[in-house]
Amino acid sequence: MSSSKLAVGIVGLPNVGKSTLFNALLRKQQAYAANFPFATIEPNVGIVPVLDKRLSELATMISELGSANRKPPCSYATVEFVDIAGLIAGAHKGEGLGNKFLSHIREVDTICHVVRAFENQDIVKEGSVNPKEDLITIETELALSDMSTLNKQQKPKGKVSKEDADRWSAIQKMRQVINDGKPARAADLTEEEMAQAKMLNLLTMKPILVVLNIGEGDIGMAEELEKKYAAEIGIKFDQVIAICAKVEEELSSLSEDEAAEYLSELGMNKPGLERLINKAFSTLNLMTFLTVPILLDGPARPGGIWEIKAWTVKRGTNATQAAGEIHTDFENKFIKADVISFEDIIENKGWKNSREIGKVRQEGKNYIVQEGDVIEFKIGS
Repeated sequence: MSSSKLAVGIVGLPNVGKSTLFNALLRKQQAYAANFPFATIEPNVGIVPVLDKRLSELATMISELGSANRKPPCSYATVEFVDIAGLIAGAHKGEGLGNKFLSHIREVDTICHVVRAFENQDIVKEGSVNPKEDLITIETELALSDMSTLNKQQKPKGKVSKEDADRWSAIQKMRQVINDGKPARAADLTEEEMAQAKMLNLLTMKPILVVLNIGEGDIGMAEELEKKYAAEIGIKFDQVIAICAKVEEELSSLSEDEAAEYLSELGMNKPGLERLINKAFSTLNLMTFLTVPILLDGPARPGGIWEIKAWTVKRGTNATQAAGEIHTDFENKFIKADVISFEDIIENKGWKNSREIGKVRQEGKNYIVQEGDVIEFKIGS
């Protein structure tokens, strides 16, 4: 997965607050784009940074070491939120904006379901507030689309390869769980079957996040509500987040100082959107490693990359794969990697001091990158 491409599709029924939440994300994107003019802005896409204090701490350290007359810029990992319209009953059959809805949702890495958990007498909606029922309605449309895909698959004939056998076995298992009212991801697949299943790009195989759009008066109960609905819905606590979309939209329009004051008044430690981004990382089993200017303890090397950057990779990524996130040449010509933890490089004030006391490790291509590793890749010519 590229470090610049983590896409979260936001879906929801009418009047659940999806547009309000997305508007807050768009305002965050506008602030981001002001500092990074290359950021593409599309009407239904919001690209927001994953704020990481470690980057600014590294920049401050470089400045204090006298390595530069200015701090190097910080390039954060980003999350792309896609506002996916067209979710109505019958979307799986292409009704309304159904075909567009299905094509957009296939392109994202995870699906963020926004469900209403607040009372509002002005909203016309059948029945009472029921986040679980809202989620079932959404998941049903996705499951029906998946069943249509599965039913089009044909049983292999003649001499059957191991791959075809695994594929057909996966199809049968996923059909069964969908018939039982569960998503395809609930199927008990072997590693080989999972590899075949991924090729079908089924919608209910994608990991999900559930955003409970709560009222302002329930903000103090956010964690309790998350635990309650996680148990009711039958998913992990880390996959549920309670947010007041109206408050998030207000926060996104305030200055940093004003937002901090408002958060304090609400009894919140951090904005809900920041928590949403962190939970998206957790749901997708992602982590970040860091790169810094090549000569941390001296002037920047001519032609070197003068920035501190966070890179997004899957947990379990090895050193060569991580190098490939930066450039394919780094992966193809990988020799070794100098690695130090963020905590150690800060405590010992740079590469030079850290090397002298043995805190910098030389790792080979099979080294599994850890969260917060600061890495300098050595590549051949």
